Amino acid sequence: MIEETRRILILAPHPDDEIVACGIAARRARLSGARIFVLFLTTGVPAPEALRPWQRASHAARVARRRDEARAATALIGEPVGFLDYPSRQLRHHLDAAAAETGRAIAECGAGELWVPAFEGAHQDHDAANALAVQFSDLVPVYEFAAYNLAGGRVRSNEFPDGRDSDRTLVLTADEAAMKQRALACYASERGNLKHVGTARESWRPLPRHDYTAPPHAGRLFRERFHWVPFRHPRIDFDASAEVYADLGRWVSAAAARREPVFGDGPGGEPRQPDREFAGALDEAERERGLGG
Repeated sequence: MIEETRRILILAPHPDDEIVACGIAARRARLSGARIFVLFLTTGVPAPEALRPWQRASHAARVARRRDEARAATALIGEPVGFLDYPSRQLRHHLDAAAAETGRAIAECGAGELWVPAFEGAHQDHDAANALAVQFSDLVPVYEFAAYNLAGGRVRSNEFPDGRDSDRTLVLTADEAAMKQRALACYASERGNLKHVGTARESWRPLPRHDYTAPPHAGRLFRERFHWVPFRHPRIDFDASAEVYADLGRWVSAAAARREPVFGDGPGGEPRQPDREFAGALDEAERERGLGG
């Protein structure tokens, strides 16, 4: 009997999130024989009107640079399957179209798992991508990976803001940490924004039932940390969080009302087998490296 190749689709809100959130988990899976695909949901660059007047002529070049960087970084863990054209900080306004593109990518890749950055207030596009992933949880197992957040008033890299029994941690070896640093270095245009990303661990869990109508945790969110700046800056997202989560909550509710379940848990309510297979594969990789979790 021929064993079917494991296929994983990563939803990257921006070029670099595939490395920040789950680069080494993807690398380990690839080394064990899996195929890794990445769908980039936005350009990673704000819309031209959000840039300074003198920067707008270079908008296309900025987008092209991010995509070149993405190709170089993704080559270390898998292969890109698409670059959507939505500007950074606008994914929540294009979720219907992004969902259609995600569905096509899942079908074309034959993906059996979906990975996405966590719902944690890091960036509004991260949270929008997480809400998007929910729509496919009846089709394939979905896992969220912590990127970064400001829970408790401090920057947490690759650590969930809320601990759950389902949380799992990959402890990176020295070689893996160096590899992740090399992958992050591919994104030279984002060097300043990636300084807070650690290379000690990566954390994942099956996607919980989040309340997308409310912020992911109490206190200031990571995306809000520069809201005190009294002037508009292209790199700062000034959208009010109340509006962001109201939009996400409405979209998730509407999408759920439209969605027909593909398949659910087993007849006795037991969790789907792919969840256990995923956990087992990562646990086995940890045992082989002698790592704790």
